[in-house]
Order: sequence, then structure tokens, then C-alpha cells
Amino acid sequence: MTGTWPDGLETAFRAYEDALMRDDTAVLDALFEPGPDTLRGDGAGLLRGHDRISAFRSARGGVARRTLVGVDVQELAADEVLVVGESRFTDGGRGLQTQLWRRTAGAWRIRTAHVTGRAVAFDRTVWRAVGDPLVRGAGAGAASGAEAVAGASDARPLAGVRVAVKDLFAVAGHVIGAGNPTWESAARVETEHAPAVSVLLQAGADVTGIARTDEFAYALAGRNAHTGPPQNGADPARISGGSTSGPATAVALGQADVGLGTDTAGSIRVPASYQGLWGLRTTHGLVSRDGVLPLAQSFDTVGWLTRRPDTLRAVATVAVGPAVRRLATPLLVCEALLAAADPATRRAFEDWLARTGTGVAVVDLPDLDDLAETVRIVQGAEAHRNHGAWVAAHPGALGPDVADRFAAAARITAEQEAAARDGLGRLRSAVRAVVADGALVLPTVPGPAPLRTADGPAVLGTRRSTLRMTAVAGVGGLPAVSAPLLVVDGAPVGVSLVGPVGSDLALVDRAAGLAVATLL
Repeated sequence: MTGTWPDGLETAFRAYEDALMRDDTAVLDALFEPGPDTLRGDGAGLLRGHDRISAFRSARGGVARRTLVGVDVQELAADEVLVVGESRFTDGGRGLQTQLWRRTAGAWRIRTAHVTGRAVAFDRTVWRAVGDPLVRGAGAGAASGAEAVAGASDARPLAGVRVAVKDLFAVAGHVIGAGNPTWESAARVETEHAPAVSVLLQAGADVTGIARTDEFAYALAGRNAHTGPPQNGADPARISGGSTSGPATAVALGQADVGLGTDTAGSIRVPASYQGLWGLRTTHGLVSRDGVLPLAQSFDTVGWLTRRPDTLRAVATVAVGPAVRRLATPLLVCEALLAAADPATRRAFEDWLARTGTGVAVVDLPDLDDLAETVRIVQGAEAHRNHGAWVAAHPGALGPDVADRFAAAARITAEQEAAARDGLGRLRSAVRAVVADGALVLPTVPGPAPLRTADGPAVLGTRRSTLRMTAVAGVGGLPAVSAPLLVVDGAPVGVSLVGPVGSDLALVDRAAGLAVATLL
């Protein structure tokens, strides 16, 4: 102990430590100063305001057991004291906590706190396997990230780019874990890379590791029941989005430059929107899905997440070739899609659209509920066909949300599937006719990512409303890019452009141009 405790502060500090070990959130909340200016920071980011700090605390499930080994007390001013505590964790490692305590109305409370946790080998909520790198790309090493893209040669255009691979792709020497430990334990070791992995390696990219996914990619939230939710790299108070959750978080946190993932009903676009990333769902069938564990073949696509549009374009060019299909100039806008967004998101989108100075043509799409229901039924029928027997043979192996989804899929009748497939053909033609050679623009999702504290029904409700927007590209088999162009309630929300078959690179270019135009 260094320094002198002002009257009453040691009692408050010890009460806080005791409540922390007991995960007594009521006491912890009472010992933080109320109001919007209270701060708590750690390696995941900064939480502003008592309410957000409280919500985070109630969702984290306690902290690791630890013992204080040193405390420094420094009085900064009357009724303001800085306390720095050094801890030793019971199962290894050390940490620091720095707190600014203030006395108001005779009571000591924390105004600002920063926590430095112990060093970890890797975050298991983000990664299943990681290396330095796990698989090295063709040729010698190079600078990483944006510098790598800018300085790469024609022979190795992705030299030094770090890739996080979703745990659905074959990586030679490793198993496909599919986000489920029971499946992973019996999976065979892959002898070849999936083509979508190989093409990046051949272009010089390195595979940093295999990153987490929602179980069998059958979710949009990023809440894996077995490994826990990866953090949202843009806003730690919110969920990450899925099912390409681990790759998205790895990219958002700077642990990778590219996230290789899949998008069936929004699994790239949703985490891209939630975490302020660029994300591209490619034209259905354009990129090989060999070596990728399927969920629903009628909709499954390969795609990527990046922090920068030039990185996304470089990766897409390597994977699909340099050809660029031209897009018609007016942006296409559908009133039903705007109405599907939250009011604040719609306002932000309309303000952004006005700033682009781009011409707009209003179009009508098939009923959004019909699109979403068609995806739900066909996706469910195919998911059950792919994995239903395994699910039935392993009761209790799935987390509750995904288990409920597979149970619902098992109840889809042959007649329901046949009717939905017939509808899919008609709806696909209708969506493609509306998009024609233009770019349909819309908010990627209804609003910002739900808070980490959101309960199951709330997250399920968000999933349903999200599907009404993401199903347009899914039903159409069309490419879609999500660009981080909106901020709503202090959190990112993407803008999506959906284009005709084969317009993948043109969409990235168009979105990048709009981003520049609205930042001027």
C-alpha cells in the first residue's frame, strides 16, 4: 500500500472489490457515479455512461478470481482520488485497475475506470486456431494490411495481407469445426485447402487463423453458446453480428486484414454493418464453395470483410477476376425497404442519400415478407437435409437458439418446401428484373447492433426484421456490398448496394465512390 486513504474511501474500495468477486452487480452499479459522463475502458474499448456500463457488467458473467497485491492511492484534489490496484489472478497472470474516485454528498463513487487485463494467448471467442501465421502465403513475407495492398506486386497482389478464415472452410491440416465442439471432435483433418482459401494464399495472403462462426452458420447474432460472443470491434456494448462473427471481429480489432466468410441470409453483411466494416456477398455461384461446409446451397455464397474498400477490391479481383460490369447511374430506392428500417436509421440513410447528389429512381420489389419467408423455408429445408440427421443423433449438442432453428426446420413439410421453391424461382426473376442493370441502395440492416444485454426474444425479433432486408440479395442470387456509411445512436450502420449478376467489383467501386462523395 502506497499513499493515504481519505476518510471512507478504503471502505468503498474494499466493498467494490468484494462485490466484484461475488458478481454483485447491484453493489457495483451503486459504486459507479450515475450519469452519462461516467467512463469505463479496457482493451475492448470505452463505455460511456452509467447505463451502458451497467448493461455490460450484467452481461459479462463475472470476472476471474484474483487477489490484490498492491494498491497506490494518490489524492489529486479535495474529494478526488486516483487509486491504482495491481492484481494476481488465481489461475495465472497479473492485471491493473485504475479508478478515479469522487466524493459527492458524502459518498465515494467511481467516476472513471480503466482495466488492464492479463495477457492472453488468443481470444477463444474470436479464434479457434491461430498462428504467426497459421498458413503462409506464396512467396516471402511482406508488410501487412493496407501497406501490403498498396505495395504488392502483380504476381502477389495480396502479399502480407492477413486473413481470418471462417470455421466452415477447409484449411489443410485442420478440421472444420462449424462452431460446434461436438462436431469438431469427430471431424476429419482436411488434406486440401478450399479453393476460396487457396486463391488468397496463391496471391500472397497469409492465413492468420481459423475464426469462430455461429453453429453451422445458422444465425445472424454472433452469439455462440459454446465459446461465447466475440466482441464488437466498433462498439463493445453491442453484439458482433454473425454468422461470420469471428472473422468480422478479427478484422475490426486489427488482428486480420480480411475476413473470409459465407453469406446465406446476411452472414457477411450483418456483421459488416454492426462493426463498421466493408463486406461483400458475391454473386451466387461466382466463387467456388468446394471445401465449404454448406448450410443452404440455394443461397450460400462466399465473401469477404475488410476495413478498407481498396483491400476489399483487391481481394475480390483476385477471386473473381478484373472484369467490371457497368452499372446504370441512378440509384434504385424501394420505399418498402426504407419502411423496414428503424425510423432513426431511415432518417440517417435519407440524409446520406441526399448528400450523395446522385439521381434516384424509385422501384417496387416483391413483398418483403414473401421474400423473407421463402428464404426461411428453403434455407430450413436444406439445412435440415444437410445436418438434420447429425442434429438428431446428438441431442443437446447445439446451443438453444440454433437448436430451436433446426427443430423448426425439421417441421417443414415436403409440400411447404415445394411451394417455396416454386415461389423462389418466380421471386428471383422478379427481383432481377427490378434491379436490371442498376444498383439498389438500402440500409444494410434495420438499425445498429442490439446491445449485448438484449434477451433472446429481442435478438430473434431483430433477426426477423433483418431478413426482410437481406433476403432481397439472397432470393435474387445477387451480389451485395455493405459499406460503413451511417452512424445511428453512436454506432455504425451499413449502406448496402445490390447489383445485377456479375457486378461485384462494380458495386465495390460504386460504394467507394459514394463514400468519398459524402465525406467531402
